[in-house]
Amino acid sequence: MKTFFSDAATDEAGTRAATLEAIGPRAHTVSAYPAHTRLCARVAVYDSPVAAPRTEDVEESEARELIDSLSSRVYSLAQEAGGRLPYTVIRELVENFVHANFAEPVVSILDGGSTIRFADQGPGLPDKKRAILPGFTTATGEMKRIIRGVGSGLPIVQEWLGLSGGFLLIEDNLRDGTVVTISFAQASHQADSIPDSAHDTAPHYPVDLPALSTRQKQVLSLVLELGEAGPTIVSRELRVALSTAYRDLAFLEESGLIRADESGKRVLTERGSQYLDSLLTR
Repeated sequence: MKTFFSDAATDEAGTRAATLEAIGPRAHTVSAYPAHTRLCARVAVYDSPVAAPRTEDVEESEARELIDSLSSRVYSLAQEAGGRLPYTVIRELVENFVHANFAEPVVSILDGGSTIRFADQGPGLPDKKRAILPGFTTATGEMKRIIRGVGSGLPIVQEWLGLSGGFLLIEDNLRDGTVVTISFAQASHQADSIPDSAHDTAPHYPVDLPALSTRQKQVLSLVLELGEAGPTIVSRELRVALSTAYRDLAFLEESGLIRADESGKRVLTERGSQYLDSLLTR
């Protein structure tokens, strides 16, 4: 019985008919991809946060071909948008679509190519913490015909991004499946993280409280207002790039103004509350 992992069907019509006759009605109840089924992934490029994305489909007849074509196309589109994420990182995450049986894969390119989001509607990833550790895998024998299947993909991506100042975020999709977001803080965006005090005269706070940029103060106030917040919420509410939101949250966390709770969202610390109080009393 062929699945989408199989190579092109080689059975003759007579052999197939004989097989169906032998196994009876159950042959029609088993989920399988016919030989003519083509695998398809959609790519969306967001040129502006206030405009609909450009979309295109990448379609192939076999899993290996789709991985090759989709990886190359996403890399090219991200480069054209100004991104610098390496091909190997992109391909590792495209290969992860194998675990989702290529169920409705969508790749979104944002923030001038510096952020790429990989979404599917597969079985999902219940243990996200161990998924980024080497050796943990759900790859089956059929999957290992296409990918390594040894649990090295996400750890490689996590390690590269960690060394390069980027980040990896794994979330549940809206109903089924997983969404993996990678973002790489490029040089062109570094000016966003420079505090206002580097450009003009800023008020001086007590030595135990850091001087924040206007945007970082907005992020801190947003965390107070909402009770908790992550990069996606900050990006949406303040209309900033996801990579910028992540960097600001990371800076605030390093400064002891916020901390990550059990769900991974950032919440205000006592030190953060003191900082906001100092702003209000000035």
